[in-house]
Amino acid sequence: MKQLLLLALTFLISFTTFAQINLEDSTMQVIGYWDKNETQTYIITNEKYRISGTDTTQREFVTYEVDVTIKDSTANSYTIEWLYRNIDPGTDNPFARKLAGISDNMKVIIKTDEMGSFQEVVNWKEIRDEIKKATALLRKEFKHIPQIDEVTAKVESMFSTKEAIQAQAIKDVQQFYTYHGAKYTLGEEVTGNLPITNLLGGKPFNSEVTILLDEINSEDDNAILRMWQTLDSKELTDATYAYLKQKADKTGTAFPSRDKFPVLQNETRTSARIHGSGWVIFSRETKEVTTEGALAFEERIIEIK
Repeated sequence: MKQLLLLALTFLISFTTFAQINLEDSTMQVIGYWDKNETQTYIITNEKYRISGTDTTQREFVTYEVDVTIKDSTANSYTIEWLYRNIDPGTDNPFARKLAGISDNMKVIIKTDEMGSFQEVVNWKEIRDEIKKATALLRKEFKHIPQIDEVTAKVESMFSTKEAIQAQAIKDVQQFYTYHGAKYTLGEEVTGNLPITNLLGGKPFNSEVTILLDEINSEDDNAILRMWQTLDSKELTDATYAYLKQKADKTGTAFPSRDKFPVLQNETRTSARIHGSGWVIFSRETKEVTTEGALAFEERIIEIK
């Protein structure tokens, strides 16, 4: 979805030169100049926690490695394999480790356009089927755990369709290719509106987005880019209220009226250092969802090994 903004707010890029950084006009083109069978390995960490008042709850810290390999390239596209391995959920809980392990050694095949801008997951059906087999085994092995069906059903829903996988299951991939496919000018903020997938169902959320080329390092042939994204607060609050109220109604649980429901804010900040070849060196995405006295925090770091 982020690529829609890039296409809408940037102009056509010339492909007659290899160099992405142009010191004469202080610009950078973020394009993938990748060779077939080229591989880079990344270490990815994902931290989540919630704060309610002064209490921190539901803390999660997961680390894993990904081998990113260029499987094929044409004049119009790249086919790229993301191989997930060494997944560590940061806990000794047997179920949590088995649940995290269903993605170990999973291959996600994606396609980008000729500039390296993400287009689609190619092997989504194979991924869906692998997840279904794995969750079926988990339900048998851990049938004694309360709500095991609910937990595994939630995992399956994330991988149930091509759209679900692209919106929910491969956030690290989406983060990696955030800036590919556009040209940026040093110190010049690019702003606009961007539709964001509504994971609660219903129409996409509107969001305000700002992108900035913050720094150019010509000696090392890399640059730092930053993005700020804020979801429409009213749309987010309305959709969350409707979703939670529907669940409460099904169970007969009392639920507050809309005017007493707290306002939600959702802000995402993404920064990346990208090499002139189009390979990401380092990327950090931080998401904060806040309301009265509460915070849901998530941070994902992608670092080349």
